[in-house]
Amino acid sequence: MHDYQRPPTLYRYAARAELELALRDGQFRLVPANQCLTLSLATVWDKDLFALLDADACLVIHNTEEFGERLHRAVQRTLPTWAGIDGAVEYGVRAALGAAFTKSLAEAHEHEWQFAWRPMSPQNRMNALTVRIGSIESFAELRDPDSYAG
Repeated sequence: MHDYQRPPTLYRYAARAELELALRDGQFRLVPANQCLTLSLATVWDKDLFALLDADACLVIHNTEEFGERLHRAVQRTLPTWAGIDGAVEYGVRAALGAAFTKSLAEAHEHEWQFAWRPMSPQNRMNALTVRIGSIESFAELRDPDSYAG
């Protein structure tokens, strides 16, 4: 049982082509960080994040529970011996969830919610992994930097 609640909306700032695949096929790329494979999203709409993350579009996910559960199931099928968790990144202090959820105070403007998976046995090398969770068009949409209206 989780003792936290996902935010009601999550935002993924990236190149439009990448986000179109995410919307249509539910394709997401997990990248190695702090001995985990991670996927980071933002908890806020912030036009400054487009420039910061070199993005020309934003995937807005309205049903974060459905999204999170499908993502965890997809990774579990691919990496059955890995443990997954998601939660808010903490800035400037050591996060209760560990190093994967700890970032510097200088990065606080990113307002991240992170999904992370770690191997149950030590790995010498970790490679990025692409997972597909199926179309999320029923509860997500793409927006341009100037199209947000609340």
